[in-house]
Amino acid sequence: MRLTYSKKKFKVSNEMSSEVSILDDNVRYWIELAKYDLSSAKVMHKGRRYLYVGFMCHQATEKALKAYYTDKLKETPPYIHNLIRLSELTDLLAIYNEKQRQTVLSLNPLNIEARYPIQKGELALLLTKKYCKRLINDTEELLQWIVNKLSE
Repeated sequence: MRLTYSKKKFKVSNEMSSEVSILDDNVRYWIELAKYDLSSAKVMHKGRRYLYVGFMCHQATEKALKAYYTDKLKETPPYIHNLIRLSELTDLLAIYNEKQRQTVLSLNPLNIEARYPIQKGELALLLTKKYCKRLINDTEELLQWIVNKLSE
């Protein structure tokens, strides 16, 4: 994955030792974590750990939203995991296209449901190899869009 952020000379490359130059270290922190979580989702997919693919895609999206929140509102993001609420607080929900909105809606329950054994069986039926590959691709597209919004 290659995320770029030109306004503040932000660049994230595939290597874990990314070269990142940004004015706000807090924004960089959140983007680096998002990138790491997306990379972890890909590793989980290769290892057929599909339950954790969904969880890591949720985490990556949450952290990208918190980067955007930090950049735009100039304050520490709230300690919440609800992607819909984070999208509302950043005003991104109002400008998502349908695919982005659907990605957020699909990922939102995966934070909680992946953690509790009662739902793991039900969730395992949903999180197939094909579905998880789509989650990864959709998450990567959403993250790139959020990073691009940082430069506006």
